[in-house]
Amino acid sequence: MSLWPVAPSFENYLDLNRFINYSQQYLNSTIVATTVMVVTMVICTFVSYAIARRKFKGRMILSVALLFSYMFPPLLTLIPLYVFMVHLGLADTLLSVIIAELAITMPLGIWLLWGFFKSMPFELEEAAMIDGCSRLGAFLRIMLPLAKPGLITVAIFSFLIAWNGYMAPSILVQSDATKLLPVGLVAVQASMAGQWGLLMAASTLIIAPLVICFLFLNRYFIQGLGGGVKG
Repeated sequence: MSLWPVAPSFENYLDLNRFINYSQQYLNSTIVATTVMVVTMVICTFVSYAIARRKFKGRMILSVALLFSYMFPPLLTLIPLYVFMVHLGLADTLLSVIIAELAITMPLGIWLLWGFFKSMPFELEEAAMIDGCSRLGAFLRIMLPLAKPGLITVAIFSFLIAWNGYMAPSILVQSDATKLLPVGLVAVQASMAGQWGLLMAASTLIIAPLVICFLFLNRYFIQGLGGGVKG
């Protein structure tokens, strides 16, 4: 036996689309994960900055509510969410999956960035505003560049959660045209039992974007988990 394949072949990758619409599922997962990542980053950046740097009524209630949201398993909310999507006419659409995944990624993203912004010294903003920047200008020119490791960490987490999510897609979408990769992989396993080449090819295609992401962004990811500015 050898760890390196003796006669490598791409036949199993090509055969995937003969049995299931794997290319469409790959596109669906890419759309969902990318949208969730972008929306999470944008909303969480402004919300976490407001919580960390501004004092307003309900600030602590909001932060505690975000913490409590992780006390309940996501499965508990999926059935009510499905009924809600049916009433809105969004059942069996990618938008319903995006909304469900955002409900998971946004509290996590806000908590991560909140700690990041909170650790930054206030003197940075004060110096920028003394030099003529508005608060928005100081945020865009000073805080955001310094928060880049935290932003990349949130981006990786949100993309990973949406890319690997199984429960929400399995409940909210049913048609072949809207299925995502994790659901498609289960279908491959159920209908092609024993065909390990196809299963490994499908699994490799799911893992590949995550491996590439960590290889290029692991430095920012580790720094982002460590907190904000020090010294």
